[in-house]
Amino acid sequence: MGWLQRLFGLELPEDAQVNPDPTLIASSSESGETIPLERVGLSGEYDQSGLAKRVALAFDEDSQFDEIDSVYVAQLGSTVVLKGEVATQEILAQLVETARAVSGASDVQSDEVSIG
Repeated sequence: MGWLQRLFGLELPEDAQVNPDPTLIASSSESGETIPLERVGLSGEYDQSGLAKRVALAFDEDSQFDEIDSVYVAQLGSTVVLKGEVATQEILAQLVETARAVSGASDVQSDEVSIG
């Protein structure tokens, strides 16, 4: 089971992107304003948890994270929050690096991830 399925119960949308093209991001029909990057969903739509879902997608796309099922992804605004447990500090560092590379992520908190 992949990250998106495990964390959000979602199948991978055909047009899902970790870092969507800014020109394809939908604008709010009422205000005409562009969606903040941390609220952009998998397919460019508004999604309150868009950043967390796109980080989960990034983890799904990296086979080195396939066996990890004890880490959870959330977001507080534009901050990615990782929680859970990983086997080594190196794996945690790779998760943090991957999460930081997702557009809209201003910071990654990993202090709630234990090594063990």
